[in-house]
Amino acid sequence: MGLDDKIKNTAQDLAGKAKEAVGNVTDNEKLAAEGRADQAKADLKQAGENVKDAFKK
Repeated sequence: MGLDDKIKNTAQDLAGKAKEAVGNVTDNEKLAAEGRADQAKADLKQAGENVKDAFKK
């Protein structure tokens, strides 16, 4: 996996965590759900990249 992909996945995960936190603080369930969805997407991308890396070795 390229360093760019790792950085993008980490950034998406952190943005999702921030969005979820803001949603929780402001009692905005839609925003919190979007944050959780962003985190899940980042996790899936990371898992896919890990599989690719495993087959490269």
